[in-house]
Amino acid sequence: MKLNKQELEAAEKLIDLALAEDVGPGDVTTENLIPAGTRRNACMVAKADGVVAGLEIARMVFHRLDPQLTWTPKVEDGSVVKKGDLIVEFSATYRALLTGERTALNFLQRLSGIATTSNRYAAEVKNSNCQILDTRKTLPGFRLLDKYAVRTGGATNHRTGLYDMVMIKDNHIAVAGGIPKAVEAIRARVSPSIQVEVETTTLEEVKQALAAGADVIMLDNMDNATMQEAVKLIGGKAKTEASGNMTLERLREVAATGVDYISIGALTHSVQALDISQRIAE
Repeated sequence: MKLNKQELEAAEKLIDLALAEDVGPGDVTTENLIPAGTRRNACMVAKADGVVAGLEIARMVFHRLDPQLTWTPKVEDGSVVKKGDLIVEFSATYRALLTGERTALNFLQRLSGIATTSNRYAAEVKNSNCQILDTRKTLPGFRLLDKYAVRTGGATNHRTGLYDMVMIKDNHIAVAGGIPKAVEAIRARVSPSIQVEVETTTLEEVKQALAAGADVIMLDNMDNATMQEAVKLIGGKAKTEASGNMTLERLREVAATGVDYISIGALTHSVQALDISQRIAE
């Protein structure tokens, strides 16, 4: 798995912000203790089992501090690692290794945590036709990188933002005067290439969304029996997305209802970073 052009550009901007925040005008400890030009070898090691994501971003951090960096990954983004596995070996100035360590690890640990969580959720539905989707519940500014990590872990990206897919939710429906009017108004104003999704909470709302011609119908906070009935009612005429209170333990039962997608905010909004350490050779 590799970062695309947009994701690389986002990473560059975030590295700028991160180094400005952490280093500011200079690393007063390192610059006053470590002679300039001294070089060391270093490595990063997994301290827990998980899925790696963000290696290229970690490299970019150190390269920003030392253009002569050498970087030799032992795994790729998307690789499953076990506690104690070597992730990457690299060499740079001693100052760069110390100054860039926390910033590089912050990126690598967060994105690997998202990839690890996404992998666990995706594994629960691997024997079904259902896909795990992420949401917009990402760290502000990190949207593209968080979603990259989701893909790296084996789950699927939902819409990127408010601009690339229509999502008609309860408040929109209330203002528009109902599901049929909301969908009709949207269809009259947006490109046919933009998918229209409608949030529903009852079977009656599902019928309305289906009749209105929604491309995707969200089944929000429904119990499994109601979702199964909704899927039968829709009959493949629209895609179905289960959402709300989707725990890891519940996924197989939800997938068995026949829904096409299950959206999980927890992939990105409650990230447990993967424990990774940097070690510098003496």
